[in-house]
Amino acid sequence: MKKVKLNQGPWKFISAGGNVRVNLTSGKDIKNLSKLDQKMWSVLSMPTSGLEFDKDTLKYLDTDCDGKIRVQEVIAATDWITSVLKDPNYLLKQTDTLPLAEINQENEEGGRLYQSAQQILKNMKLEQDSISIAQTSDSIAIFAQTTFNGDGIIIPESSNKKEIQELISSVIATMGAVQDRSGKDGTDADKIEAFYDACAKYDAWQKAGEADKANIFPYGDSTAAALDAYNAIKDKVEDYFMRCRLTAFNADAQSPLDVSAEQFQAITSKNLAECGEDIAAYPLARISATTELPLDKGINPAWTAAVETFKSLVIDVDFPKTKTLTMEQWNTFAAKFAPYIAWTGAKDGAAVESLGAEAVAKIVKADKKGELLALVEKDKSFEAQANAINDVDKMLHYVRDIFALLKNYVTFLDFYSPTQSTKSVFQAGTLYIDQRSCNLCLKVADMGKQSAQAGASGMYLIYCDCTCKSKPGTMSIVAVMTDGDIDNLAVGKNAIFYDREGNDWDAVVTKIIDNPISIRQAFWSPYRKFAKFIEDQVNKFAAEKDSKVTSDATASISDAGTQATSGEAAKPAQPFDIAKFCGIFAAIGLAIGAIGGILLACVEGFLSLAWWQMPLAILAIMLLISGPAMIMAWLKLRKRNLSPVLNANGWAMNTAVVVNIPFGNTLTQLAKFPVYAGEDAFKPKHTGRWWKITLTVLVVLAIIIVVLYSKGLLQEWGVPYHFLKPLKFWA
Repeated sequence: MKKVKLNQGPWKFISAGGNVRVNLTSGKDIKNLSKLDQKMWSVLSMPTSGLEFDKDTLKYLDTDCDGKIRVQEVIAATDWITSVLKDPNYLLKQTDTLPLAEINQENEEGGRLYQSAQQILKNMKLEQDSISIAQTSDSIAIFAQTTFNGDGIIIPESSNKKEIQELISSVIATMGAVQDRSGKDGTDADKIEAFYDACAKYDAWQKAGEADKANIFPYGDSTAAALDAYNAIKDKVEDYFMRCRLTAFNADAQSPLDVSAEQFQAITSKNLAECGEDIAAYPLARISATTELPLDKGINPAWTAAVETFKSLVIDVDFPKTKTLTMEQWNTFAAKFAPYIAWTGAKDGAAVESLGAEAVAKIVKADKKGELLALVEKDKSFEAQANAINDVDKMLHYVRDIFALLKNYVTFLDFYSPTQSTKSVFQAGTLYIDQRSCNLCLKVADMGKQSAQAGASGMYLIYCDCTCKSKPGTMSIVAVMTDGDIDNLAVGKNAIFYDREGNDWDAVVTKIIDNPISIRQAFWSPYRKFAKFIEDQVNKFAAEKDSKVTSDATASISDAGTQATSGEAAKPAQPFDIAKFCGIFAAIGLAIGAIGGILLACVEGFLSLAWWQMPLAILAIMLLISGPAMIMAWLKLRKRNLSPVLNANGWAMNTAVVVNIPFGNTLTQLAKFPVYAGEDAFKPKHTGRWWKITLTVLVVLAIIIVVLYSKGLLQEWGVPYHFLKPLKFWA
């Protein structure tokens, strides 16, 4: 970073990443931030998610809760925090503790914050002249000893009267609890209103039942149990009477409608004690043409207990000493239960039923709702004081974080810090892959937007899906590769990602956007591409030939098998076509001759040079091949821009975020191994330096011999004919 002298009022400027930026160096600069031309800001808006920044501070900054931090919200925050501090320079310390003496009590807001800070320390029973974020963030500890704290929620301790305390507990028990700032369960005005409304409705419902008790409760206090007993056997009894009526209608129906011997036979081999469901499916009693249900004997064993319960609660009351139940008698029960069923169906205020009818009646009669609501209003009267306590927490968060925010919003200097000692808020961690570490990694919010915009960055981008055994879910990141080669990088490659907290994540490469990494890598890229092209063509040719040979062999075997089965004579083999063979050979010879001619011309031209011109020629050829790629890479590397990647993550960038060659070299570190002079038992043969030199010399000598032969020099020197003959084709 380089300081730049510009005449722009009170502002100082600095060159970072190839762009001139405002340099905030004092509290005065922060205080006057509203006067800075918005066109000079590095960022116009940034998201509140996907950042390595305190969540509470972001929540305080995002005043409209839209998930974005905009310029005006930053200005509002700096105006407020500099007004409540005596010395705005204190913001540059970025500390989480603030001496109370630093609060500007001459400012009305500052005076209120000073009193609230003292109240926090008093509530926490601390005697000290400074306050920290750890203390202001612990709202439960701040309000633990308070009964009125401005949140409109009252707890049993809000009243000294035992009756009111019990009433508040009843509201909490029946209507649900609301957590008070003290951390205790409490209730608010809405739940108190709902509680008394439910009590009034439940009490009115109970009184309606008492007014018509004889009709609604035909079996007294046992009416509910009697109805349950009736419902338990209702379907089975009506099924029995219908079977009897069908038998009376047609005597032949009795046998199929009754339980059969075959049904008993099906379960006789089983443990009958475990056949309750099968037995319960049989008729309630033996079917006959008389529509009467025997009560003393003959009831299906699976239903005996249920029938006995109903008999004791209902039948013995209405038809004492009867030994059978007729269908007419059974139909009378439905009419007797109808008023009770209608009354229970109209039950209202069931939320307070657990208190009991008598307790609810007392609550309605006493009518203490007004007293409870008065306690709520008393609690709300402390709202301003409680909110001021919350503002103290905001003040402490701004004291610690506002300058860090500005270095990532207005100036972007955290990103351009020397050697990346201080990381920007969007740098999520470090990716280790292929013997290097990438420090410029960002969380990906929207992969679709990344695909549409990130390519314009001109950077080599590696997208990974990450999972962590200690954290749920997955995370997507993009890493910027700024140094090294790309030979071993491909989709599907595994890597390790470390987040800013030190947690390790398993990373899998899912996408790569290919751009130059370095000039060195660009120099070799044409040769790599050519080698890959040759390799792909050879593999393709070999695969096609292998497929054809396999297909022909399979077809021959299949034809032979078919002929052997059908008894047909084998087809005569195709005669050797000498003309076709010669044509193919001639074509191959022409191709090889053309290539050889080109190479020969190049070699002859090369050998015609003076010895001192040969290295220059080699260098010229290499520059001719690699030069365009190197020039293009140099142009792109100078203009690598992180802004499109940030823009795809929801940032509104107001300037380019250039990652030039010198800065890019600090963002990716390569592994550096010492020179090892020891022996390696498994070292591949012929890979040493001398083997490479020897091979090169042999190739050069072979080329020289071909050229000398073509010029007739070897013949003049008396080289044996059998040695020269193989060279005739190449010459």
